Amino acid sequence: MHPTTIEMIGAGLFAIAVLHTFSTKFFEHLAHTRPAHAGLWHLLGEVEAVFGFWALVLVLFMFFIDGKAAATTYLDTQNYTEPLFVFAIMVIAGSKPILQLARIGVTAIARVLPLPSNVAYFVTTLSVVPLLGSLITEPAAMTLAAMLLRDRYYTNPISKRLKYAAIGTLFVNVSIGGTLTPFAALPVLMVAAKWNWDLVYMLTHFGWKSAIAVLINASVITALFAAELRRLTVPKAEKAADQVPAAVMLIHTLFLAGVVLFSHHPAVFMGLLLFFLGFTQAYRRYQDPLILREGLMVAFFLAGLVVLGGQQKWWLQPMLANMDATMIYFGATALTAITDNAALTYLGSLVDGLNESFKYALVAGAVTGGGLTVIANAPNPAGYSILRGNFDEGAINPLYLFLAALPPTITAILAFQLL
Repeated sequence: MHPTTIEMIGAGLFAIAVLHTFSTKFFEHLAHTRPAHAGLWHLLGEVEAVFGFWALVLVLFMFFIDGKAAATTYLDTQNYTEPLFVFAIMVIAGSKPILQLARIGVTAIARVLPLPSNVAYFVTTLSVVPLLGSLITEPAAMTLAAMLLRDRYYTNPISKRLKYAAIGTLFVNVSIGGTLTPFAALPVLMVAAKWNWDLVYMLTHFGWKSAIAVLINASVITALFAAELRRLTVPKAEKAADQVPAAVMLIHTLFLAGVVLFSHHPAVFMGLLLFFLGFTQAYRRYQDPLILREGLMVAFFLAGLVVLGGQQKWWLQPMLANMDATMIYFGATALTAITDNAALTYLGSLVDGLNESFKYALVAGAVTGGGLTVIANAPNPAGYSILRGNFDEGAINPLYLFLAALPPTITAILAFQLL
């Protein structure tokens, strides 16, 4: 390895950014205890701003060391489709008509289960919705599941243990739940075309294992917290005047389907998003405020990850190339916690001469570790942004999140390694 000066600086800044994401709870605490500079501490405590901030520092180094042309060329050659797509899908999936449609579906499934209302709704939200991510994409599934959990459970005075257990399980289940198809999970999407992984391959090698792990994870956490869930007050049904007409839900669903269908074409899906914004203005009486700020912050986070991640190839790719199938599975699971799992599988796909067991291990490991941290999987910042306001001081402790995600991650390991 012969890294350039910028590559070494990029690796150092990436490490600082990772440490910063684990320190956001500390800065949020300072914002409450040191009000004189609360604005600065809040900024440093915004996990969605972390990678964007350190990406800016990297670009400034590029300007001073390599010049304006090199810096702008680097920025222009990075792929920002993923941040733009996550922004578009979050805004549409988080709209009132889509949420109401999701509630109708989850409630219908929950009613079939021989369980108390709150318990059945909880297990359905943590199992069916993440698996739905294989069709509507993981970011959309994360947005829907997080908002359903927020509105029904996190707004109640539930225990801290339940809050962290639920978000940890959600992150893991969304990460593995998108592997039933070759187009919904970004780590799979990065390699599916090159390695000729079609729908049949995904279902037979990943899908059934993922579904079993998702159902086990959702069932275990529900059983552990069933007594607390039963004590919660069931929210009142919406008044007829507040309900969205079926035609409006259908139009929102078509917008959502269009964005998913053209997820690789920013000009198309961003155009659809603009038409969608116009439609919501025309029918404002059927809308709640759109999550534009949350979507923009998540897109900023992912764009920063793209800029910083582009300088990590010099050490990541050789590391992956020197591992066998077992090492790559557990190595990918661990590395995913500190890198974006889609970036990890993309770098692995650049290595020539890989056998099938290595390919399987790389992708399985990448999705297995996708729930351990907020940066491990692209949809995680979306769930973080939606739920963070219901945690103490408006921040999610990264260590508690890691510990909460560890048991469902172990379930995923057993599913991918033993089944």
